Amino acid sequence: MHQRILMRAKKGPFDVRSPEEAFEGDWIGVNNGNLVFSHAAHKLLSTATAEITPTEFKVNPRDADEINERYDVYVIPLANAFRRSYAHRIELMTRLVERLRIPVVVLGVGAQTNLAGDREYLRPIDDVVSRFVRAVLDRSPSIGVRGEITEGYLRSLGFSAVDVIGCPSMFLHGDRLGVEKGKPTLEPDARVALTISPYVKSMAKIIESHHRRYPNLRYLPQDLKTLGILLHGDDPADRGKRSDIPIHTSHPLFTEDKVRMFLDPWTWMEYLSGFDFAFGTRIHGTITALVSGTPGYLFAHDSRTLELARYFDIPHRPMPEVPADVDAAQLYAEADYTALNAGHRARYEVMSAFLARHDLGNAFTDGDSAARFDERVRATTFPPAVRAATATDREELLTRIQWLRDQNAELRARVTALEEQRLRTRVRRAVGAPVRRLLSR
Repeated sequence: MHQRILMRAKKGPFDVRSPEEAFEGDWIGVNNGNLVFSHAAHKLLSTATAEITPTEFKVNPRDADEINERYDVYVIPLANAFRRSYAHRIELMTRLVERLRIPVVVLGVGAQTNLAGDREYLRPIDDVVSRFVRAVLDRSPSIGVRGEITEGYLRSLGFSAVDVIGCPSMFLHGDRLGVEKGKPTLEPDARVALTISPYVKSMAKIIESHHRRYPNLRYLPQDLKTLGILLHGDDPADRGKRSDIPIHTSHPLFTEDKVRMFLDPWTWMEYLSGFDFAFGTRIHGTITALVSGTPGYLFAHDSRTLELARYFDIPHRPMPEVPADVDAAQLYAEADYTALNAGHRARYEVMSAFLARHDLGNAFTDGDSAARFDERVRATTFPPAVRAATATDREELLTRIQWLRDQNAELRARVTALEEQRLRTRVRRAVGAPVRRLLSR
């Protein structure tokens, strides 16, 4: 049976956007980690009879009738959506879901609070979350959450139809996962990838020491603002500023061409597959390494990262337990991937059962559907990593300048058209009033 799926995703896995387009239109969804789990969800559901359409993150309750008419199911992969700063978006999503008559499937959602899972911090959003979960459960047998902290939170709100399923990103290769250390020890010449959440300021000394110790270190940012810095330099208000965190072009990681940012998971994974180790605070930066076969290590700095690390047995430490003088070699030595690898098949079966219970197909049990998806990825040309302007060749820089010029010309044309329209309106009003007065006599 043909199944028409509307999926919450910024873009589809084969939609190619240039770096300039990706920045201007935010085609990474603020953080390119969003693409990792949405594309993995897309692959999971890509059976021979599925037709999947991304929402481009558009949420409008007035679209409910059209969605009911055009689609059979609304699938919502989510990250840390149960957080205070996201409450207004959850409210909007709830208003849409309440108007839908089709099944609604939440494919992994997480609450965000501190490492202790502070219940009081979440209390201001209790009503917002409860209304959303009720709306989903009216259209679904259960709601899929990322870990035990979120499960506990929803149960405290009175919901029992809660399934812990982790995150789709870890099932990019179905039930296959094999992370092994390629070297007995991590030497100074090792290829080390670093992930950083710019707001975790305690990373500053760790960044500095690893930049000094590991000449082959590379920083792989994930946020939209850093993409803009790589493409166009610092914002006017930030020019000339310095920071121990790589948030300005003055940072050594920028000036030494040690920054690489990817617009698609596929190029990101291919790059990481050539590394010896990856570590840092980004959960999907770590997961992208792991599904590439590269040993990864997470510094868990909040509940959303901690619960995923626990569920998947990802080697990790809570951020407060990470000393400023920690060494990647030490992390590499202590990292044990036995439980991660050994438990993967059972966790995959949990996800598979969840899909089946919600009447969703699974590409990995649908003939060669998963293999055809991978073949289509290989046949698609995606943009390479974005690097700092100082390390970019002249032709690419010229392309960036031309793109900016074209955007400026387009903007000026829009402004001119708007001004002409306003002028015509003023003329009509000025001329129309005297004419109307004459005709009324």
